[in-house]
Amino acid sequence: MIKQNTLTYAFNLKIPGRAVLPCVVLALIFLFITKTLSAQEPPRREIDIDPFIQNLIADPSEEVDYSELYESLFALYADPLDINKATRDELAALMLLSETQLNSFLKYREQLGPLISLYELQAVPDFDLATIYRLLPFVTVHSRTLSLAESLKNPSQHFLIVRSGKLLEKQKGFLPADSGSTASRYNGKPLYGYLKYRNSRAGVYSYGFAMEKDAGEKWWHWNAKRQILGADFSSFHAQIMNRGRIKNLVIGDYQMQAGQGLVMAAGFSLGKGAEVISSTYRSTLGLKPYTSVQESNFFRGVAATFSLSKHFELTTFYSYAKRDATVNDAKDKNPQIASSLPVTGYHRTAGEQEKHNNLPEQNVGTHLLFKLPSKAGQIGFTMLNTSYDIKLQKRNAAYNRYEFVGKHNLVVGLHADYRWQNVHFFGETARSKSGGLGAIAGLIAALGKKFDISLLGRHYDRDFHTFYGNAIAEATRPINETGGYAGFRYAPDRRWKLSAYYDYFKFPWLKYLVDAPSKGYDCYFHVLWKPNKRFNAYALYHQKKKQRNAPADEGEEGLVSTVRKTATIHVEYEKPLRFALKTRLQSGNLAYLKISKSNGFTVLQDISWQFPRLELSARVAYFKTDDYDSRQYVYEKDMLYAFSIPAYYDAGTRHYLMARYAVSKNMKLWLRWSQTRYANLDKISSGLNEIQGDKRSELKAQVMYQF
Repeated sequence: MIKQNTLTYAFNLKIPGRAVLPCVVLALIFLFITKTLSAQEPPRREIDIDPFIQNLIADPSEEVDYSELYESLFALYADPLDINKATRDELAALMLLSETQLNSFLKYREQLGPLISLYELQAVPDFDLATIYRLLPFVTVHSRTLSLAESLKNPSQHFLIVRSGKLLEKQKGFLPADSGSTASRYNGKPLYGYLKYRNSRAGVYSYGFAMEKDAGEKWWHWNAKRQILGADFSSFHAQIMNRGRIKNLVIGDYQMQAGQGLVMAAGFSLGKGAEVISSTYRSTLGLKPYTSVQESNFFRGVAATFSLSKHFELTTFYSYAKRDATVNDAKDKNPQIASSLPVTGYHRTAGEQEKHNNLPEQNVGTHLLFKLPSKAGQIGFTMLNTSYDIKLQKRNAAYNRYEFVGKHNLVVGLHADYRWQNVHFFGETARSKSGGLGAIAGLIAALGKKFDISLLGRHYDRDFHTFYGNAIAEATRPINETGGYAGFRYAPDRRWKLSAYYDYFKFPWLKYLVDAPSKGYDCYFHVLWKPNKRFNAYALYHQKKKQRNAPADEGEEGLVSTVRKTATIHVEYEKPLRFALKTRLQSGNLAYLKISKSNGFTVLQDISWQFPRLELSARVAYFKTDDYDSRQYVYEKDMLYAFSIPAYYDAGTRHYLMARYAVSKNMKLWLRWSQTRYANLDKISSGLNEIQGDKRSELKAQVMYQF
């Protein structure tokens, strides 16, 4: 059935700087298209979202873990949002739509009702074809709501993935110990292992499991008391959604995202980077299954979201999980104390295995969300209580003076956001049991169709303790920091886009390797030129200034300023479904002002070819750095659900070759070989990871079967 209000909407639109006639013509074209296509969808060919992810993290940093973002985007591509039911927060979390475009789409959907087809996106004001092409992999239109029984017979995602790989050179940890040596060695085989199964229907249900072992870890290792079930790490979830009052129910492993991430923040966060506007706002996405194999930052138990009324939602959950911990032995009258909670996920040696899942952790949490009747915003209350069986206390050091000490931590928070015209205000404040406060507030504004700005302020007390918070910060945790952020984006036309941000921060108390209060700034500038669909190029400049202890070998005392600079030129050309070329020149340096400076650069060439059943991808890179301080990070294309951002340092070459072959309609096979050759090294890495020689090679294989 064709909508009756389409023409009325087109005639009544008031779009600054745009004539009404094109909207009328577009609406008439849409009427013809929907009649002709009878609600069919654009052909959803398999889309390579690696370029999209690479552009999001144009300048990678070792301080950010992108693996959860990467997996979330791939999961969303495999199980896209129903655009007729997606909330504003879910659409905003895609980081594809501007504030103006979000407002236009939601107004269009409210006035004209559900979309008949994705072709109808062409009729939404402020949507251009480039935006629609970027959006298509992550959204769909369901013609009707399926029952649970129907959904189980028609899953939108049903697959099994098996992956393995190994380094071809021997690491010291796998070699026999020297005669008379007491040095430890890895207890498992040098093979990496990964197994993942998932069956789901977007908005209805999901269940699956994942298992992983790193090289050097045991494969079949059982210890139910420590939640070690076969593999070194295993995860399971079962979820149902939108069943009457039950909006979401998850049993097994899950995450929770609420507010701006001061209390609970799932892994879907970009932080500061190439997306200078929308990344400052954290969407309230609620519960989601945990499907990654990162061995931290998730809950394990049961959680549910209930729709109490049209405007109220209540989420409550309980979690009991075993965490890695460094625990001392009780001596005399001194009780056991956990001095650290490692998150590396490595359990290869006897010492690492001793820390594996040896600390029980319980979490009880709740989140109450009130959606304003005007649909202009929402207010939420969050509470999380975390308890351990033994006391947590970090080692006695000056910079740890205000860190958490004890067995129990309670953190409560209040968050809100409100939209007025094209301005979106948001903020959150939270208080931990220690009395420490955390607060974050900001706005995103669309100043016309070409200019967007984002402003953000934050303050985290030095004794603000949040174990599952991940709000925007310069440090890896929201603690001991005050800062202000300003970002802007200017698009004079469809070919050009200029983005920039400036972030000022200070740390009122000491930090690791910083023996006094310190401060710094972070500035970023990015220019994109895209004259047509096949070609695009961008240039970026990133500079970060921070203070840290002076190098001991220089005889200096106190703090010195360090400045890290990165400059990049990136050029891409693509012929869809045929081949793609990418060339990148990147340079960077780290300077201890008035003391020393380390320089580095890399140049690389990527190429990929697509054939009917085969895709080949390759890279050749040359790099040269003075030392490890000026190392270069560059994103690499990897197999599905795998992620790679290696560090290039010293001098040498890096190359890889990857093939993906469609064995049948249901089965795909990946093979990937990579190698780094160093010009000046005869020993790579150190400790048990040490490799004798000047090269490091890796071979990986993956099979995916779609049922």
